Amino acid sequence: MIPNIEYFTPKTIAEALQLLSKQENVKIIAGGTDVITGFHQESSRFTKTGALIDINRIPELHQISETTGSVWIGAGCTFTQVVNSPVVQKEFPLLVQASSGVGSLQIRNRATIGGNFVNNAPQSADNSRTMPLQEFLIRPYCTQLAFNEIVTNITLAKLPGSYHGSYYKLGRRRGVAISRITVAALLNVVDDAIADIRFASGAATPIGMRFPEIEALAMNQKVSDDLLRKLAIQTGELVLERTGLRWSTAYKLPVLQQLCYQELFNAVYGKE
Repeated sequence: MIPNIEYFTPKTIAEALQLLSKQENVKIIAGGTDVITGFHQESSRFTKTGALIDINRIPELHQISETTGSVWIGAGCTFTQVVNSPVVQKEFPLLVQASSGVGSLQIRNRATIGGNFVNNAPQSADNSRTMPLQEFLIRPYCTQLAFNEIVTNITLAKLPGSYHGSYYKLGRRRGVAISRITVAALLNVVDDAIADIRFASGAATPIGMRFPEIEALAMNQKVSDDLLRKLAIQTGELVLERTGLRWSTAYKLPVLQQLCYQELFNAVYGKE
């Protein structure tokens, strides 16, 4: 059940930060798809919550804009906004593909991209800071976000050159399912050699992450089926090294390696 707690609706980031600095045991709420569910499930993450600060009435958190070199997505933007944004569709089609597979349509209409990161660049009343997402995420349900900070936006650098990518989400069923494994590959191939690569997976490890070791192995290598298979096999070995043996390893490891090969192949040669 939802407890009887204080509820605030600031109209500006400054007002929200001021409330954060004065309240104890406070939670930020945007879409509410995690917080409200947590209350109903009596999750230990929310049992001590004494107040909620609803940031939905702060206009700048719901905007998507672009500059010459980057795209700025407000932390309060829903996944539906991300999917429907012409700017994101043009510059980051893999993000659109991934966002379109989050939950149901109703969830995508409520859940926010900032909330998705927080639950796994913050700003406080004292100062602001920007950091790579990989540094922001620490472990499940733990990030670099301090108690008096708010995530205001996600900044994505535009990529030069011609990139092709592929993304796949594996769940227990085809729709409205929590990810079991996700794999994303983004490559720039020049003269049949890998000039740049961004390679990441989610759910296979405790937090979603890129694989810089695998990317380094691929750089400047001539594209071949043998190379893609080698990268996929070594990705699986790297994940096993980081997570150790688990009850699901016998199932997840070969599936992960096959998905890695499949998405690398699709990114290079196009969908099968």
